[in-house]
Amino acid sequence: MTTLSDALRERILVLDGAMGTMIQRHSLDEAGYRGDRFADWTQDVQGNNDLLTLTQPDIIREIHGQYFDAGSDIVETNTFSATTIAQADYGMQDLAFELNKTSAELAREVADDRSTADKPRFVLGAIGPTNRTASISPDVNDPGKRNVTFDELVETYTEAANGLIEGGVDGLLIETIFDTLNAKAAIFACRRALRARDSNLPLLISGTITDASGRTLSGQTTEAFYNAVAHAQPLAIGLNCALGPDALRQYVAEMSRIASQHVLAYPNAGLPNEFGEYDLAPDEMAEFVGEWADAGLVNLVGGCCGSTPEHIGAIADAVAGKAPRTAPERPEAMRLSGLEPFTLAA
Repeated sequence: MTTLSDALRERILVLDGAMGTMIQRHSLDEAGYRGDRFADWTQDVQGNNDLLTLTQPDIIREIHGQYFDAGSDIVETNTFSATTIAQADYGMQDLAFELNKTSAELAREVADDRSTADKPRFVLGAIGPTNRTASISPDVNDPGKRNVTFDELVETYTEAANGLIEGGVDGLLIETIFDTLNAKAAIFACRRALRARDSNLPLLISGTITDASGRTLSGQTTEAFYNAVAHAQPLAIGLNCALGPDALRQYVAEMSRIASQHVLAYPNAGLPNEFGEYDLAPDEMAEFVGEWADAGLVNLVGGCCGSTPEHIGAIADAVAGKAPRTAPERPEAMRLSGLEPFTLAA
């Protein structure tokens, strides 16, 4: 059986695009989000896209299928905010494990249905950043204030990881990282959950350069971010969200220069316009991403906010047949990534 690691060595793989963008096309109202099961829920839940795994599973299946049919090798589970911390906004923190497990099962079902011997399909368990940060104060007048602890983050990420693993994912993707301390909690939680099952599922990590400053929200450059998480020995590491492919290119190139792992990148479809919509056309986005492949920068590409199956289809065509990036074999890369393997105390 071809593993995700095997496939990454053979060719550039294509991730899916935006789940939220596709959900918006269905124009669901409050009742649509609630479904029958949560018809009498005491809080509004419209906008809780993760909940649709339980209330509108056919929509989520359809979206996964559209991305696979467009050319994706991999889809992410519909679990970007399926943590106890994020779901507490809707009073649904007790559903976190179920949301993750069921979402993984849905994606697994569609992936298995679309898989062939020549083109295996994979599922990554998406673990988003939560809506609380361990490094940044929520109060500008009190820089030392925090609204979450490291241990609380580990607990919430562990529950999410457990659900995703039990649901049958091929790997865990800690994504859209803007606070590296949050990411460290997620790394610890994922490794702990995997160790408890004696599992060797791979870990993938993706940070977010938030603006033209070239830094994450917690202040790290691309190189600093890499050095902060390389000890986790991810299968792939890279960047996603916040920027379009034109602005993200220089940071993808920097990650490619220093990383000894596979490099992933999935930008937004440009920047949002005054209506919050993304205007970069599929062929334009594919032209940028295709150039990344020509330059030997990437192993795994896709789209984030605003991207659709049309964008992913164009990207798949743009990278088809192009050689995947080869990690640099030089002292610099070894120095940057040659930390001891991640271990947990007994």
